[in-house]
Amino acid sequence: MSDVILQSSDVPAIPVHALTENEVGPALDAAPTFVKAFAALSEFKGKVGQVLVTPDADGAMTGVWFGLGAEPDPMAFRALAAKLPAGTYWIARAPEGLDAEQVALAFALGSYRFDRYKTHSGERAKLLAEDVDVAEVRHVAHACALARDMINTPANDMGPLQLETIAREIAEQHAAQITVITGEGLLEANYPAVHAVGRAADPARAPRMIELTWDGPGGQGGQPLVCLVGKGVVFDTGGLDIKPSAGMRQMKKDMGGAAHALALGRMIMAAGLPVRLAVLIPAVENAISGDAMRPGDVLASRKGLSIEVGNTDAEGRLILADALTRAGELEPALTLDLATLTGAARVALGPQLPPFYTDDEDLAADIERAAKAASDPVWRMPLWKGYADALDSDVAEIKNDPDAWAQAGSVTAALFLQRFAPTGPDCGPWAHFDIFAWNPRNRPGFPAGAEAQAIRGLYRMIRDRFA
Repeated sequence: MSDVILQSSDVPAIPVHALTENEVGPALDAAPTFVKAFAALSEFKGKVGQVLVTPDADGAMTGVWFGLGAEPDPMAFRALAAKLPAGTYWIARAPEGLDAEQVALAFALGSYRFDRYKTHSGERAKLLAEDVDVAEVRHVAHACALARDMINTPANDMGPLQLETIAREIAEQHAAQITVITGEGLLEANYPAVHAVGRAADPARAPRMIELTWDGPGGQGGQPLVCLVGKGVVFDTGGLDIKPSAGMRQMKKDMGGAAHALALGRMIMAAGLPVRLAVLIPAVENAISGDAMRPGDVLASRKGLSIEVGNTDAEGRLILADALTRAGELEPALTLDLATLTGAARVALGPQLPPFYTDDEDLAADIERAAKAASDPVWRMPLWKGYADALDSDVAEIKNDPDAWAQAGSVTAALFLQRFAPTGPDCGPWAHFDIFAWNPRNRPGFPAGAEAQAIRGLYRMIRDRFA
């Protein structure tokens, strides 16, 4: 994305007055008569996202009034970016307590457009933010834009090889190391579940295990290791348990976990946080062919647990099982996995509020605190042990589709992953995020399509936890 947050400007910036509903009346009373009349004509009340552009006698723009609603929220400025005409602006007035850096970041996030396949994208509004750390805002915004671009890109242009290519570019940019194991090599390297899920794809879209490692700022090592695991299913047909067409329509986004893990890793490295980093991406296409895994198959896993495939459309947890086992071998201080894993998470919490799971109370508190500070909402869900035996198999040690009586599909998916998550005295806590990574409807600042969820809060949590 182009830089829409400016440290300086060669042209005069247009002032923006951001007001809550309670502030509108006094502000209008102090404004010129024609502005007050214009606001009345436009029914400007300061409601969330309302924009009033004020002209001079010649019709030129002299200022902008922006509504924040009853309570000021920095993320409201996403809508401002989407509604302003091209030009350079600055926040001349805002309620006390609003974090200027969060306002600038919201403006950048709201400026996002996916225009890869369009000829003309047009100019965008820009924000002059002289008193914030513009570099920090840009690297977070650029990482979120990368995740959204990856998710929005259709599967014909975003296969396992393209995921690998992007990971290599990020590694090169930040002096990180990368290894990739592809195709039949997955069996030799003991990633049997990743191989089983991806083996039906065309050889040009062969499954692979991508491992990016970074030794910390300056490459000195010695810092605690943070491990990020992302589900990289570039397209999900459902396998032999094939999805209906409506369910398959948006499955280009099923690599959203991988996109988020890479974006979060990029934030960490760009900021030079005092940690070591490992980003693990199992990248596959869940395709259909004569070699596709079948319902009833029993798969080996890297951990040594046998897995019965009850449903080939529950493939994401299979590849994550091998990746989480690999994470444990690295003895991380913290492991986070991100995946577009279940429709049940949307039934529970809808598209805007991703659930997370962890049995570590301190980590849960840190995640919730950072998510609130970053205006990046998440909601903790329980790893309810009463549903664990819904994953029992008659022929294997665990199965990938829970018994119907348990009903809570997102909870049982998290319980499945917990069986493979890092454990032991040398491993720190683990958390699982069941993200949607998508805006199902278009609204100002939140265009329909890919959305970055949870990673701004996780970035802040990691920064605070390991400072």
